[in-house]
Amino acid sequence: MDFRTLFEPKKMAVVGVSLNNDRHPANVIFNKNYFRYPVKVYAVNPKGGEYYKEKIYKSISDIPEKIDLAIIAVRADLVLPVLKECVAKWVGGAAVISGGFAETGRTDLTEELRSIAEEADFPVIGPNCLGIYSPDHVDSFFLPSERMVRPEGGNIAIVSQSGGILVDQMVKFAGQGIGLSRAISIGNKAAVNEIDLLKFFARDDRTDVIAFYVEGFGPGNGREFALAANRCPKPVIVMKAGKSEAGTRAVSSHTASIAGDYAVFSSVMKQFGIVEAKDEYEMLSFCESLGSYPSTIKGRVGIVTASGGHGAVAVDRCSQSGLEIPVLSNEIQANIRKNLSGSIQKIASLGNPLDLTGSARDDDFVVAARELSRIDDIDCVLVLLLPYIPEVTSDVGARLGQVYQEENKPIIAYVPHVEKYKMIIEGFQLNRVPVAHSIEGAILMVDAMKRCKAC
Repeated sequence: MDFRTLFEPKKMAVVGVSLNNDRHPANVIFNKNYFRYPVKVYAVNPKGGEYYKEKIYKSISDIPEKIDLAIIAVRADLVLPVLKECVAKWVGGAAVISGGFAETGRTDLTEELRSIAEEADFPVIGPNCLGIYSPDHVDSFFLPSERMVRPEGGNIAIVSQSGGILVDQMVKFAGQGIGLSRAISIGNKAAVNEIDLLKFFARDDRTDVIAFYVEGFGPGNGREFALAANRCPKPVIVMKAGKSEAGTRAVSSHTASIAGDYAVFSSVMKQFGIVEAKDEYEMLSFCESLGSYPSTIKGRVGIVTASGGHGAVAVDRCSQSGLEIPVLSNEIQANIRKNLSGSIQKIASLGNPLDLTGSARDDDFVVAARELSRIDDIDCVLVLLLPYIPEVTSDVGARLGQVYQEENKPIIAYVPHVEKYKMIIEGFQLNRVPVAHSIEGAILMVDAMKRCKAC
């Protein structure tokens, strides 16, 4: 099924716009798209009237144009008649924002919604969801614009059963400078589910990495999802809720999902080369890493640092993750040493980690990263950058980023997240080198490449 018209609609109808409550979800959705996005928006309310001097249509059937996407924000008992109108008018698809379906015990409404969608081959997102966010195209989230934090456009798609988790991840993505291609909250997923969207994003030319927040699968869908993810030519990341007995109960009351046995789920993810994120911080690191380097590595790491302590901490954490830190031969060490600044040639420790000491300059980091990038037994270079050492300048990020561009060996950087180091961070990111704000986060990025199946 092709969902492109849902993510890039030209004409959209918002059903449920209120005549007397400008904070109604439908009004919020109408307003933000009317004022901020290049989509023609039509308001629908059975009472008719005007809104922002635009005609309010009494039904979708009355709109004279072909509608690509309908956003439905009416009471649950009114949703099904609206859906039938959408089908009759050949609308491209719908997102049902309304709650009050299976999550509240109304399985009859959910089943009838599914039946309408399946019979007409009509894509329905939801119900009980935020719907669709596609940068520069459309935003069906009923969150006021001034309260939304939106990442820049990018190459990562996120599919989430929870709207709240999705918005929280978007805030973190924006803070980390990670861009999104699409974001979609699927709620109860009565019609369109993770498998449908996985197949679409596997073909979507705007998406390179596909991330999922999953609460549970329908009967038989878990295995089908794993098989589809294994066939997908792009990295797939999954974070699952419902790991504990209490979490399983919470999942069921939230989106009426069947959480299933978490141990079995985790084992299947590993078996099929799907990267499982244990929590939202791993999800963030994995997305940033695989968004830059969507390929697998063996897990052999070269570490460059100006602090022996940072190097030791990184080695311990790498070992815990099953990553290797190969010891460099005397010949390689001698070759690196002769190209370092005279002030550190005799004091640098180069066995791996490469401890350049607090007297290192930009040139020394560049030499070390370049030499490690040329070693066949090193898959990834981890640079632990301490920008406060005296000889390091704001150019170091861009210069190290250029090393990646020239040598084509993945580089992961750690830079403390402080405003004064923003120029250094941007220098890395402009060259597609991911930057973590903790050593733990940097090593999670390396680990993601090791755990990802070959793409």
